[in-house]
Amino acid sequence: MTDTIDHPKETHAFQAEVSRLLHLMVHSVYSNRDIFLRELISNAADACEKLRYLALETPTLLGDDGDLAITLAADGDAATLTVADNGIGMSRDELIENLGTIAKSGTKAFLEAVGESGGKSSNLIGQFGVGFYSAFMVANRVVVTSRRAGSDQAWTWISNGIDGYEVHPATEAEAPARGTVIRLELNDESKSYAEKATVERIVETYSAHVPVPVRFVAVGEEVENLSDGSALWARPKSEITPEAYKEFYGNVSGQWDEPALTIHYRAEGRHEYSVLLFVPSMKPFDLFDPARKGHLKLYVRRVFIADDVDLLPHWLRFARGVIDSEDLPLNLSREMLQHNPVLEAIRKNVTSRLLSELAKTAESDPEKFAGLWEAFGAVMKEGIYEDAERRDELFRIARFKTTTSGEGTRSLKDYVAALKENQTKIYYILADDLARAEASPHIEGFKARGVEVLLLTDPVDAFWVRTALGFDGKPFQSVTQGASDLDAIPVSDEAEKPAEPEAAGIAGLVAKLKEMLADKVSDVRTSSRLASSPVCLVAGEFGPDKQFEKIMARHQGASPFAKPVLEINPHHALIAAVAARIGTDEAMVEDAGHLLLAQARIADGETPDDPADYGRRLARVLEKALGA
Repeated sequence: MTDTIDHPKETHAFQAEVSRLLHLMVHSVYSNRDIFLRELISNAADACEKLRYLALETPTLLGDDGDLAITLAADGDAATLTVADNGIGMSRDELIENLGTIAKSGTKAFLEAVGESGGKSSNLIGQFGVGFYSAFMVANRVVVTSRRAGSDQAWTWISNGIDGYEVHPATEAEAPARGTVIRLELNDESKSYAEKATVERIVETYSAHVPVPVRFVAVGEEVENLSDGSALWARPKSEITPEAYKEFYGNVSGQWDEPALTIHYRAEGRHEYSVLLFVPSMKPFDLFDPARKGHLKLYVRRVFIADDVDLLPHWLRFARGVIDSEDLPLNLSREMLQHNPVLEAIRKNVTSRLLSELAKTAESDPEKFAGLWEAFGAVMKEGIYEDAERRDELFRIARFKTTTSGEGTRSLKDYVAALKENQTKIYYILADDLARAEASPHIEGFKARGVEVLLLTDPVDAFWVRTALGFDGKPFQSVTQGASDLDAIPVSDEAEKPAEPEAAGIAGLVAKLKEMLADKVSDVRTSSRLASSPVCLVAGEFGPDKQFEKIMARHQGASPFAKPVLEINPHHALIAAVAARIGTDEAMVEDAGHLLLAQARIADGETPDDPADYGRRLARVLEKALGA
């Protein structure tokens, strides 16, 4: 019918408590007002997708207008924003059913009608039907005019979101040929949404990749295209140029470097989703932000949902890109998103794929991977500590500076392959920086035997080595903790063989130092880990590593867990000279014993327990040595 004059205007009340529901939704569900435009564009795209699907069986529904699109029109003077589509449209009953009832979704009913397979193929969005009402965050009044595809009659729905709504036939002058036109009469706080720049920003942020072109027109101006209806991640890789990937990477990451890795694939099966990930070649500025937030964008059927959902574990937060799910409902709460089983399955699978690609790069392009590990290794090692399930995968790609790696790094596989005769452990040293690690007296005996030592200088290293059981059956062992177990490993031929010490004198010195320093150390013993230094301090067999103690003291003010062990080098000339003074110059032995302990503390980057006492003892020893 074309005559609309004879049809009466109808006034309807919203269903019970709808005003309260609207209030809760506007102020609780949608904290970002920009979301309203995303929701309206999503609904419009949904309407076009419905028509596209139904037209497969009934081509006449498209008529002469097969170019499906969404048009946004802004009028700053009138303070209105219009969202129009030429999709399936709505009849009178559908307007009442879909817009007059909270959480009554035409999309949901359509999915049930066409079946699961049809729904997936149609890229439908908006499962719960509450998105339309977000328009009332910005509008005093909303006017919807719609014509169902194939119908002669168009209808208008009007509401202020408080007093119910009215429905009446639309005149031909105001009705679209097909589809729906939503006009928002903006409130005073929202007039900026009638500005071109604001609309462009929102579309670019939230709706640039919906499966229908989005156009914009201002009063008196020509139509402009805001998006072409295609999503880069939904296109075949063979159609995408490296330049297009780089441009998209810059948009999604906000960085200017070249992506080191691009991972683009579509997963099908139990869950369907598209993935486009980038691994940067440079550290993002916020890589070590305490919040450790990820930066992947979540889409549902090409509609932007959020960019702060945990789509990857925190230790892969350097990755940038997009994950687009076909299975998730659009309007999930933040809490439901974080604990959604579909999202958890996606998270697990994408994590595996990213680690697999990193492992392939480590094998095929060691130089590129070395750069990636230099940039992001400290972050990935957080996963060794936090994620026991992924620990073995991370061990396979982890790279370490060692006492034999020179300028490069070594894998644990390489380390184990080069174990010395009788070596049963993977040795490491923790330090604040590489120079301090390489200069530590604790590694001298290992170097003399050609035993490789991992040089661990990232703060997280002190934590993961305490929880990791080992690699390839070989446990990790700190060179500053417990006995060194080096006696079974022969000194290399290149190393200078130390002179044999006078056993009785050394034993006497050990006993003397135990008595003298009993309040400061838990034990005194001879050491096989020392070569050129006279003394060092080590942690007990079962206590924490000394560097871990320092980190805990630095950040939590914790006291040492236990008194350290003082180890002396029985082959060192200074130790032999002090031992020779026992029984003849006890004052010298007393001073030397305290100075040796202070020297060990200084070698660890600490200060003497009592600087004033240290100064007095040092002065006495120097006076006597110099004959002053």
